[in-house]
Amino acid sequence: MTTFQSLGISQPIMKALEKMGFEEATPIQEQTIPLGLQGKDVIGQAQTGTGKTAAFGIPMIEKIEKSQRKIQGLVVAPTRELAIQVSEEIHRLAKFKGIRTLPIYGGQQMDRQIRGLKDGPHIVVATPGRLLDHIRRKSINISNVHTAVLDEADEMLNMGFIEDIRDILKAIPEERQTLLFSATMPKEIRNIASTLMKNPEEVKVKSKEMTVSNIEQHFVEVHEKQKFDALTNLLDIHVPELAIIFGRTKKRVDELMDGLQARGFRAEGIHGDLTQGKRMSVLNKFKNGRIEILVATDVAARGLDISGVSHVYNFDVPQDPESYVHRIGRTGRAGKTGVAISFITPREMPHLNLIEKVTKSKMSRMKAPSSDEARRGQQQITVEKLVRVIEKGQLEEYRETASELLDEHDSVTIVAAALKMLTKERRQTPVTLSSVQPLSVKRSKNKGGDNRKNYRGGGDNKRNYNRSKGKPQGRNRKFQNKRGSN
Repeated sequence: MTTFQSLGISQPIMKALEKMGFEEATPIQEQTIPLGLQGKDVIGQAQTGTGKTAAFGIPMIEKIEKSQRKIQGLVVAPTRELAIQVSEEIHRLAKFKGIRTLPIYGGQQMDRQIRGLKDGPHIVVATPGRLLDHIRRKSINISNVHTAVLDEADEMLNMGFIEDIRDILKAIPEERQTLLFSATMPKEIRNIASTLMKNPEEVKVKSKEMTVSNIEQHFVEVHEKQKFDALTNLLDIHVPELAIIFGRTKKRVDELMDGLQARGFRAEGIHGDLTQGKRMSVLNKFKNGRIEILVATDVAARGLDISGVSHVYNFDVPQDPESYVHRIGRTGRAGKTGVAISFITPREMPHLNLIEKVTKSKMSRMKAPSSDEARRGQQQITVEKLVRVIEKGQLEEYRETASELLDEHDSVTIVAAALKMLTKERRQTPVTLSSVQPLSVKRSKNKGGDNRKNYRGGGDNKRNYNRSKGKPQGRNRKFQNKRGSN
């Protein structure tokens, strides 16, 4: 996979990506961003959750002239939920470039949206029906748009918006860049691509299915602030032979490594800032068992082939399902079984559902263990060691001393003392990590979309859609193309 740094992205966007916790481009981003930066039209076939917003958002943001307070980028999305989420993500990507983004969608007061449009946004993310309302009212000026994006085009087709899409594209200047994204490519979408786009480049990303059946997959739903304690408690219970813990950023990896070491674990980290020599040194220690835990970013762990990894912990859930497959594939090798555990904050549960859907696998819920359960886990390890010594025998020379002890103390007290002496007491050093932003999932198939009753009312009820004929019913008035209207 490719780092964002290698794609020639400007420093302000790199800074935003780092703050969002992303270093490595997903396949759709890796292929689309260079084409987008070259100004080429793109047809991207990819599912939700593959990182499409950054794929089209980054090239769009790079082309925006901040000093020109006019709409230069336009994204059309099928539902209000998707429009809001795309707008929020573009806003985060453009944070250090000072570029303004505005979502407009049905169900929101028209007057409020008109005020927002007069305020001079650089990028508008809109649902089709409401965007056409503004075009007809002449309350939006799209004559300066140089980049147009159709997100989840097949979903807009299913909702009966295909003619609206045509009308919108005809209203935008012909000298533009158009990027179209769709999970499937029905003939109506292909027709838009052939008639309203200029020699588009095709980018196709197929989601990989799970091929590893010998990995137990679990998730722990836990708030961000409780993640670290949940991790150390699980490590105490599982006592993995070798474990890899994935963090989203270099800073996260460093903080996790420091925290684990403070709690008494033999852990070291690898990420992109380490020299090749240091990286190899850490990996050799891990392979030879001198450290039990390797903390890594996706980039640093690429291509790792280490046998004997019994557990993989996704401390931060990866941004796309493909990364999840790559991560957990570090365990369960050479015919052995492996365990993969992902820490999911409540806001990231839809992202977990997406990973399950795309990878066609199911994760079982695991309860975050308490400190008491972790302590009992450590004691159980000591008990197992004692039992193994008992089974081996060869204890004759210790029996006399044992008898003397039993004369002075009861047997339970003696065994408890032995357990205390032999059990690894975990240091409860307080550890605070910098928080990372939870991942969100764009939901397109939501009944509360842009779906309008009719144009005049500006309502938001679902448009009638005749699925048997595949054509929208009702509003038949053609939109008159008045390019350059206010």
